[in-house]
Formats: sequence, C-alpha cells, structure tokens
Amino acid sequence: MTWLRKTYDWVLHWAETPYGPAALFGLAFIEAIFFPIPPDVLLIALALGGAAKAFKYALVCTVGSVSGAFVGYGLGYFAWLNTNGEFSGFALFFFQNIPGFSVELYNSIKELFNKWDFWVIFTAGFTPIPYKVFTITAGVFDLNLLMFFVASLISRGARFFFIAWLIWKYGPTIKRFIDKYFNLLAIGFTVLLIGGFVIIKYLL
Repeated sequence: MTWLRKTYDWVLHWAETPYGPAALFGLAFIEAIFFPIPPDVLLIALALGGAAKAFKYALVCTVGSVSGAFVGYGLGYFAWLNTNGEFSGFALFFFQNIPGFSVELYNSIKELFNKWDFWVIFTAGFTPIPYKVFTITAGVFDLNLLMFFVASLISRGARFFFIAWLIWKYGPTIKRFIDKYFNLLAIGFTVLLIGGFVIIKYLL
C-alpha cells in the first residue's frame, strides 16, 4: 500500500499550506468523479489546525463534493454511451482502470436506481460505498436531477459535518489514531469498499 500512503501524505501536506481550503474543495470535487483518497483525510487535518473553523471546512468539502457529483453525472449522461447505445471509450476506460467498476456492477446499479432512487445516492454518499460509481451511473440512467442533488447534498453534508463535529469535540485524539493505525485503517477501508460492492450485488 506504498502508493496509497504516498497519496495520503500528498493530500495531507496541503493542510500545512495557505491553499488548504482550496485543496479541500478540489479534492472533494475530483473524489466524486475518480480520485481514490476520500476528502475526509484533508478535512480532518484542516479541522485539527483550527477547530473553530471545522464546520466551515465541512461546508467547503460538501460544496466541492456535490459540485463534483454534478460533473460525474454529466460525464455519465453525455459521455458513457456512443450514438449506437454501446459503451464509449470513456466508459471502457473506467471499466478497465477503476477497481470494482465492472459491467456487471453497472447493470446491477441500474436495477437499484429503478427500485430505490433517492436512497441509492443517499447511501453511497454517506457510507464507504464508492460514491463516484453512483454519480456517473446516475447520469447514465438519467436519474431525476433534483432528486440527485437533494440526496447528494444531504448525505455528503451529513458525512462531512459529522466528521467536523467529531474533530471539534475530540480534537487531536483522532489524528493520532489515524497516524498510528493507518495501515489497519487502509485495510479496513478497502474491505469496506469491497463490501460495498458485494452489498450492491446481493441486494438484487
């Protein structure tokens, strides 16, 4: 997991620069489309540097994530299928390079959207289930845009503001825990990520 640790450290270094809030917005934005490190990492670091601003950072993170979700939705809507209704080169790139993003998962998510609509996006936005998969597929399947926005705003906001509250209440204890147990957390996060795909599969 060396590459993951390096990426994690690169994300964290922004907290030591004047560009931390802008980097947080950018990270939350791209994570909703393709980036593997969740913005929670930088949110925690920034909030620890100024607990009084924790909820401000949570707002920045929420706005960035929801904005990125709309881009993911647009990519799915406009770029996923070609004029013949077949997978485009963009879609094939995702299938080949994004872990767990398979044709089978794509078809399964379509059924989930048909059954659950709002709750699919809400669950993906708040839990370790990979949010980026759902932002793109929501566009592919032409999910109601207002519903998509509301579900994303509530779920992502709840997640990031909950983290901000934890930092505000418990402070550096959480940071020390993350630093000390990073490898275990990374493994656990990976298990949860894979578990998210398994849950999706067996819900059908």
